[in-house]
Amino acid sequence: MTAPTSTPTSTPRVTKAVVPAAGLGTRFLPATKALPKEMLPVVDRPAIQYVVEEAVRAGLTDVLMITGRGKRPLEDHFDRNVELEHALEAKGDDAKLAAVRHSSELATVHYVRQGDAKGLGHAVLAAAPHVGHEPFAVLLGDDLIDERDQLLEQMVAVQQERGGSVVALMEVPHESISMYGCAAVEGSGDVVRITGLVEKPPVDEAPSDLAIIGRYVLSPGIFDILRTIPPGRGGEYQLTDAIQAQIASEPVHGVVFRGRRYDTGDRLDYLKACVLLASERDDLGPPLLAWLRELVAERA
Repeated sequence: MTAPTSTPTSTPRVTKAVVPAAGLGTRFLPATKALPKEMLPVVDRPAIQYVVEEAVRAGLTDVLMITGRGKRPLEDHFDRNVELEHALEAKGDDAKLAAVRHSSELATVHYVRQGDAKGLGHAVLAAAPHVGHEPFAVLLGDDLIDERDQLLEQMVAVQQERGGSVVALMEVPHESISMYGCAAVEGSGDVVRITGLVEKPPVDEAPSDLAIIGRYVLSPGIFDILRTIPPGRGGEYQLTDAIQAQIASEPVHGVVFRGRRYDTGDRLDYLKACVLLASERDDLGPPLLAWLRELVAERA
């Protein structure tokens, strides 16, 4: 990480994470007709658990989920299941008992309903009463960051050193930039100064190949902006628009991520994530890789 350019006199420590989870998951229908997309398993843990575990590793043990109708399974997953625990205890299945208890002991998890789903900015604004006047992190559930790569920890450190807000960026192929929010930046290296943001620009108008991925550490000033900005792309309140407006009054930095990211918001990428993560496990990797080699040989 490059050295900070300035150090705020007093920046409150980041302790809270906001996880927007009110989406309908239409790309995974019919599987998500009655099951929240956040509960789809990635190997043997629901995707949302990976996100909460990432927040906890960065020291953020106060987690607020922004939910909506049909999201009750999220609350159940992070709550105790006493009957199941007793059954596993009776069987002497200590490994599964520990796994079941782990999710309910990870963090203090709170919930608030978004109501009308009016975009990511609207979801983040719903967190204002809980967050108060502190910087906070936002983690989107479609992006899973490998636990070996400390992206969120880096972002929190940059925010503590420089103040303002911090956005995770990742270089993508130029022809794919129109699928993402895109950043115009100054500087180079792992930490850059963001001078502008645009949501899903045409390829020939993109200011860079640095795409916004689903991790933010935001100053509380973002709430005042979200209360006043008009709807943007698609008639929704875009978080990108609010951060763009914030650039005029507060520094906004980008942390350029060069590690392992798994996209679970797309069906093919979701399958790839499951295979990649399973292949690296000691209990599943060797037999899975052997089977994959056989499958490829048969289909070649």
